[in-house]
Amino acid sequence: MSSPSSALKGLCPSPFLQESAFPDTGGFIPGRFCMPLPELQNLTCCLPCPSTDWTYPDGFESRTEIANWVNVAAFILSVYLILSFVVLPVKYTHRHYLSVCLTLGVVFVELAFIIPLAAKPEQCLNEITPNDMQTSGVCAISGAFLLFGGWAIVIWVFCRALALHLQICWEVVPGDKFFYASLAFGWLIPIIGLALTLSLTGVSFRFGNVCHINHRDALQDFWGPLLAFAAMGLVLQFITIGYCVHVYMKSILDDKPTTNSSSQAPTYSTSVKSMTARQTYRRVKKLVQLQWRGASIVLVMIAEVVFFAVVFVSMDNSTQINEQLLHKATPWLTCLVLAQGDKEQCMPYTRGLVKSEGVVLAVLIVLGLSGFWCLMFLGRWAMAHGWMEFFRTKVRRQNEFVSADARRLSIDPRTYEMLSGTGPQLNIQTPDRVLTSPQSQSIFSPEPDSKQDRFSPARAYVNPQTSYSYPRPPSQLKEWDPRSTHARPGEIGKGFDTKIYPG
Repeated sequence: MSSPSSALKGLCPSPFLQESAFPDTGGFIPGRFCMPLPELQNLTCCLPCPSTDWTYPDGFESRTEIANWVNVAAFILSVYLILSFVVLPVKYTHRHYLSVCLTLGVVFVELAFIIPLAAKPEQCLNEITPNDMQTSGVCAISGAFLLFGGWAIVIWVFCRALALHLQICWEVVPGDKFFYASLAFGWLIPIIGLALTLSLTGVSFRFGNVCHINHRDALQDFWGPLLAFAAMGLVLQFITIGYCVHVYMKSILDDKPTTNSSSQAPTYSTSVKSMTARQTYRRVKKLVQLQWRGASIVLVMIAEVVFFAVVFVSMDNSTQINEQLLHKATPWLTCLVLAQGDKEQCMPYTRGLVKSEGVVLAVLIVLGLSGFWCLMFLGRWAMAHGWMEFFRTKVRRQNEFVSADARRLSIDPRTYEMLSGTGPQLNIQTPDRVLTSPQSQSIFSPEPDSKQDRFSPARAYVNPQTSYSYPRPPSQLKEWDPRSTHARPGEIGKGFDTKIYPG
């Protein structure tokens, strides 16, 4: 840590710097750690920037980069998950718009930690002033991605909890209206929230190389609404879980016999209202088996958001310069003056002033684990098989070729190889045929699994001569000869219609 010049120190004791030596030319002015000293001609002295260098042991800034690298690994997994949703058929991924949008929100948070890792921004504008979004472009981008991603995660978690609650508790299957409403609600709310937060509060370097929201009006603009949606999603999730437990307990105590099997839905004779407890339990059990991944990721994401919000708000409140903080920090500040800026001797006095280093690193690392949770709960092992099949198909298509004689054979039909020459028509061995038109297949339709369905030649159908599956002209039928049977010639036509019908 380089020692500042005596001109910057002014009349302030070491290691403090005189605030009047640094005009208000930009940066996050409220982020300065300054205090007035009435006994020294009403001077205001400030700690050098960044203030975390004085409240945490050496190497704290480098250890916060662990969270950045965790987000790099999580970003790779998130990209793999999104590419699987886009490229692979739905039978491998079981993709859903709620899962895709939630993963995109996690990607924005991961980018907020990856960009500073590559750009290496300067945290301080001058010796006592930290940079903010007005003086650092990296700060503005990383802070915007962090706020937007946090909003997107909470809103889409709420939408998923609402959809699960409607399906299990109210037997309402979300349709197109819920789809369009979720898309509008899930992306417009984060955009509006980001615009309000940046315009009213802003972001700056608080700790580490990622910009976080400032203290002024942060609780009203960001943390309050964010925690409100998280709380609503958590309440919906708990109500859904409570309903499942209620149905399970009721099914155990139900003694009425059931006639419908577990795989049958209520028919016209058995309405939903008259379903027994055991039938309701079977229906809820199926929904839970299908939706347990979504329910789990809702609980995990809400727990992460609440943990990050509680820790950061408490850190934010503990670093605000006021008379209470100055009175609480007097032993530590006095120690720094007496030790001539040797912070190692004064570390015991900082325990009650800021959160411990372990808690800060934990909240940053846990925030970076969102990508791992997405892959764990939204990913499937079938995706690996889907990618293997995808690349195997690509290799096969590259190895396929068309012979140079194919054009000549297609022009001269006499050169085709005949399977049979005794039938009434020529049976020609044709190349592979597509049984379904390309327009009728989409990325959601299952592909053929067997190798023979894709690459074996289609055999031409040979119609038997004795087949009556289609009408024949009368000229091809032979008249009945009574001499070829034991019938008497005089009995021809008795009791029978002698008119000949086509076979």
